[in-house]
Amino acid sequence: MQHEAHAHHDHTGHAGHAGHEGHEGHEGHAGHAGHAGHHGSHVDHSAHTDHSAHAGHHHAPGTVSWSMAAKATLHCLTGCAIGEILGMIIGTALGWGNLSTMILAIILAFFFGYALTLRSILSAGVDFRTAFKVALAADTLSIAVMELIDNGVIALWPGAMDAHLDEPLFWIVLAIALAAAFVITTPVNKWMIGRGKGHAVVHQYHH
Repeated sequence: MQHEAHAHHDHTGHAGHAGHEGHEGHEGHAGHAGHAGHHGSHVDHSAHTDHSAHAGHHHAPGTVSWSMAAKATLHCLTGCAIGEILGMIIGTALGWGNLSTMILAIILAFFFGYALTLRSILSAGVDFRTAFKVALAADTLSIAVMELIDNGVIALWPGAMDAHLDEPLFWIVLAIALAAAFVITTPVNKWMIGRGKGHAVVHQYHH
């Protein structure tokens, strides 16, 4: 009788212990599932936050650096310098007067300024017609301001208009004129890029 009771008692305790373990296992599983859900939610939320920050970074106004504006101005300045020097060489070789030579230099400055931008946009796989329109929108004001300052300095500098290509005065005044054009045009480009104009239009085809 005692032996049967003892056996029954042990069996009951064992069953209770098994139930207890099952219960603990169930609780652990539920907790793990909850933790996984929380972790997934946390990841999704982080991804959403990063995406919002990324979008805000690209579209926030007034974030244009001076470095970006300087690079855009230097791009235009390169084309202008090539065009002006070539125009003056051609005008001098043909024996043209100062006014005719200056007009040719300005035309070639616009041509080479547009050409450099056009080449950059075409390399991104854009068709010629679209690339040409983008180049006009991006560089017209910048080149116009640059040419106004550049030729204004040369025209007002005593003796600069009559200086020949083999005279130091010609190159010294030209360097000063281009430097002045760069300094004055850079803020213009910064203002334009900050409003989605100028070289900001070109950047859209490279990102």
